[in-house]
Amino acid sequence: MAAIQVGDEAPDFTRVTQTGESISLHDFRGKQAVVVYFYPADNTPGCTAQACAFRDAYEDFVAAGAAVIGVSGDSLDSHQKFAEGKKLPFLLVSDADGELRKAYGVPKTMWVMPGRVTYVIDREGIVQQVFNSQLFATQHVKEALGTVRKMK
Repeated sequence: MAAIQVGDEAPDFTRVTQTGESISLHDFRGKQAVVVYFYPADNTPGCTAQACAFRDAYEDFVAAGAAVIGVSGDSLDSHQKFAEGKKLPFLLVSDADGELRKAYGVPKTMWVMPGRVTYVIDREGIVQQVFNSQLFATQHVKEALGTVRKMK
């Protein structure tokens, strides 16, 4: 599938979070914006910096009316330990089967490493921003928060 772009409807998904609850993207429709960020792996330097930047800005996202969901191929057990260890207040879902990455068209970096792409999705389920940068992990937070604030 081609990569999801601004103006596209975000592919719906239902996944279990690190807390054991099942969530669906459509649960947020009509209620709040959603930031879905794909990252390579728990507990790696860039991914930890990114997750902690989302953690530190989490209240700003909530105040602007957005939920945050992190996605990687790690297991729910890994996500639970990562979230607890870094005190992450947002949801993490596992994409161990790679189906979410495929649905969103998240590219691999250098054909090997899972890509780092952030999508800002409005209340109607339409993608308002796509930010793709493997190297500038914390910039994803700044870009996403700026877009969410403009949508408010």
